[in-house]
Amino acid sequence: MNEPLAIILAAGKGKRMGSDLPKVLVPVCGRPMIRYVIDAVHAAGIKRILIVVGYMAALVKKELRDEKGLEFVVQAEQLGTGHAVMMCEERLAGQEGPVLILAGDSPMVQASSLKALLKEFSAKRRACLIGTGKKDNPTGLGRILRDKNGDFAGIVEEKDATPDERKITEVNLSTYVFRPEALLSSLKHLTAKNTQGEYYLTDCPGVLRAEGQRVDALCVLQPSEALSINNPQELATVEAVMQKTAASKATKPGDGSTTAKPKSSPKLSPASKSKTNIRKPKSK
Repeated sequence: MNEPLAIILAAGKGKRMGSDLPKVLVPVCGRPMIRYVIDAVHAAGIKRILIVVGYMAALVKKELRDEKGLEFVVQAEQLGTGHAVMMCEERLAGQEGPVLILAGDSPMVQASSLKALLKEFSAKRRACLIGTGKKDNPTGLGRILRDKNGDFAGIVEEKDATPDERKITEVNLSTYVFRPEALLSSLKHLTAKNTQGEYYLTDCPGVLRAEGQRVDALCVLQPSEALSINNPQELATVEAVMQKTAASKATKPGDGSTTAKPKSSPKLSPASKSKTNIRKPKSK
């Protein structure tokens, strides 16, 4: 299997979203946010996608039942992003092409960025290529460290960063491309010896570098792709940007933009439909 494969992480609950829905099913401009991610992956030319589900897995599967090329992998316990990818090990057997890994709660991801990342990965033999971006206010995100030559030197989480490192605006946006054998090898070295007791995918590049394998970071993701959704306020910001982009595309047809246009999606089950409105805080 020399064709690229994608893994989309979609097991989380999204506690701060004010909804009982799995985070990836929270609507953005009327569509579950994960559908924008799937659209971008397909538009980047990837046909086979592994969706890692966990919280309310049955509901996520039902919502995405009409999507082509999806395979669902269950992460029964949410023990971190590295653990989520570990659940895909059997599905990666025989995979020879690159493995793209990204988050299911990143609806602003661009197909053009994913294409550029895959193209650069194929240009040189690497174990891993990290897709990064610039963010004026990088609070809460891992900073990308580079050596004096500008080469990737590591990722430092904000809580562990020095004051100077916190000034770095190039950040990790949880988008990676791995050689499959390098990914599987690095996963075996992950431990949960940290304050959260979880296995972190962000540790894999460091494991590979320690083994002498080549790991690079490409600042290819656009500023809009750095917009995260962790609460209703951030959701409103993303919706405003998405609507503005859609309006711009409507006035400039054929501009080559790959941002997904907001559109309707299959209805969620009656039991969950009433929970999709996250604008109003729950009464206490």
